[in-house]
Amino acid sequence: MAEPALPRDIVLLVDDSPEALGFLTDALEQSGFSVLIATSGSAALNIVERITPDLILLDAVMPSMDGFETCRRLKANVGVAQIPVIFMTGLTETEHVVHALESGGVDYLSKPINVDELRARIRVHLRNARSAQSARVALDAAGRHLLAVKGDGAIHWSTPQATRLINAATGSDDGLELVVKHIAAFMAERARLGPARDNLVSISNGGQAALQFAFLGAIGPDEYLFRLTATNQRADDGVLRQHFALTQRESEVLLWIAKGKSNRDIGEILGLSARTVNKHLEQIYVKLGVENRASAAVKAAHVLHEM
Repeated sequence: MAEPALPRDIVLLVDDSPEALGFLTDALEQSGFSVLIATSGSAALNIVERITPDLILLDAVMPSMDGFETCRRLKANVGVAQIPVIFMTGLTETEHVVHALESGGVDYLSKPINVDELRARIRVHLRNARSAQSARVALDAAGRHLLAVKGDGAIHWSTPQATRLINAATGSDDGLELVVKHIAAFMAERARLGPARDNLVSISNGGQAALQFAFLGAIGPDEYLFRLTATNQRADDGVLRQHFALTQRESEVLLWIAKGKSNRDIGEILGLSARTVNKHLEQIYVKLGVENRASAAVKAAHVLHEM
């Protein structure tokens, strides 16, 4: 019985020239790739909404929307932002090469395209992309609250755990937008003044909660890693702990209950399992003399209001 064929890597080829499309499609298919074709930047954007390629070959000079703008729009799409883009260009001046890389490309090929060079570069960038993806999957599996940014503070990627924690702590589905503003300011100051002494970025949410980002260093070209933690207001935390004779962790859970967070949110914020949150809640109910979370929240809010 014949073994099933391995799935082919998918290359999205974007070029407005029929001759170039025909030549490159033949070369790529003979090299074992599946090829998707787009004759414009807008067509490429439509294709990636439906199919995710493994690599994109992008002509720099096209009418209406050029390759540089197309690449910027592709990179703004979180679903395809990590896909390597190789520019194809007859523009070999330094400024055009820099423009290609600044737009989000990982490499460029000069026209006329040499097929052997094309194959070699595609293989290298596919291998690099898979290594980066494997690292992100490993971080996700480990449940780490990590995110990577560019030098200007724009998000490269964020583990699902970090995204959920940010949204839970900020009470927003767009918490990353708030994060970008603060991290961009940190990165700008770091570029201007050099490494910060504490390498920490703190974000308050209406004075009720704080997210803290620890700068861990560069992990690639224009890619910087931060570790995320959530911190409670220590004054509130201490008041609840002392008033109700709670443990440190119980006071943290109660504080978030008073702020209206669900068990799932509290687990994400404090790095606890749902089962552990429930165990703490059982002890909190006993110590507060209540039977449910609503009553516990009311009691906690009353104590905090009297501060």
